[in-house]
Order: sequence, then structure tokens, then C-alpha cells
Amino acid sequence: MENSQIALSTLTPGFADPVHDTQAVFRTLLDALSRPGTVGVVENVLPEVRATRAGLAAFAALLALCDYATPVWLAQPDTALGSALRFHTGAPLVGEPAQAAFAYIHDTGTLPPLECFALGAAESPEQSVTLLIRVEALTGGAPVVLSGPGIQHTATIAPVGLPAHFWRERAALAPLFPCGVDCYLVCGARLIGLPRTTQAKVN
Repeated sequence: MENSQIALSTLTPGFADPVHDTQAVFRTLLDALSRPGTVGVVENVLPEVRATRAGLAAFAALLALCDYATPVWLAQPDTALGSALRFHTGAPLVGEPAQAAFAYIHDTGTLPPLECFALGAAESPEQSVTLLIRVEALTGGAPVVLSGPGIQHTATIAPVGLPAHFWRERAALAPLFPCGVDCYLVCGARLIGLPRTTQAKVN
């Protein structure tokens, strides 16, 4: 009993108001995917000091999106994050990228080829992975011009830390639509959505 109390005391807290906070974070995530290139901010949930090393936006997104039926792959071992996800969401952790409905990549240097993840099938494209990729910053990097649904003309982003192969592999998946992967670039409390429908041109 004493060990259990100690374990619970060290567990990263989840949402204070699970229903309200989940809805608020989900709206932020949905808005980011529907307006690619815009920066969304996770506010009023999980004060920064309570978030895991994954950061506020990444942890809140995983709490809002995951449940017992959504396997999660963590690219880097993270005992605190894994324990918090299992406790707060019931999501199983898997050992291979292809098994995951959601994946969190803390270090972009270890991002595996996108083809390693579940891409969905023509009859069930929704059974594909959603990636949450932590970047060093959402601005200050090489410009990337976005176009497609949700963007009136073009939008330009400049994340720092994404490997060049990410953009090449993402473009190579485009002909497979409606299959593919949806991504969130996360940094602290901020995020950018990159749905599979968005075309990206690296300048």
C-alpha cells in the first residue's frame, strides 16, 4: 500500500477537469488540422510545471486523443510519460511503429521512415497513425510553403529540427491518398497541424 501511494504521488497529473479539458484540447487539435500552418496553443490545462518532458501540447494531445483502443508508440523510452498515459487513458504502449494509432517522437533525429507507420487502407484510411513530433522551435528554420485544403493560397512555416527526409517521405506518400499520415509538430504549449492533404514545398 505504501509503495502504491508513493507511485501515485510521483505520477504526472492529468486533466483537472477531464471532460471540459479534453474537449478544449480536442478543439485546438481539430482547428490546427483544419487550418494547416496556423499555430495552435494549448491553454488553461496542465500548467507547464505539471507536464512531462514531452511538453504541454504533446502531453495534452495524447491525453485528449488516446484511450484503451488506441495503441501508442513512444520513439524514445519515457517511463513517466508511459505510466501517465496508461493510468489516465488506458492506452496500451506498443513496441513497433506499425502497431501504433498514435506515436510520439521526442527526438527528431530518431524519427523512423514514415512508411514504417500504419498508413491505413483504401477502405479504412482512418486506421492510420497520427504523429506528434517535438521540434526545437516552430519558427526560425528553413521555410516550408504549404498549400491545399484549409489554406486560402499558401502558408509558410519554418520549424527547427525536422530531418530533411521527413519532407521527402511525406511527399512520397501523397499518391497513396486517402491513405497516409497526419502530423502535429509540437513545441512547448504550441503546435502546428499537418494533415495528409497538405502539400509541402521546402524552399
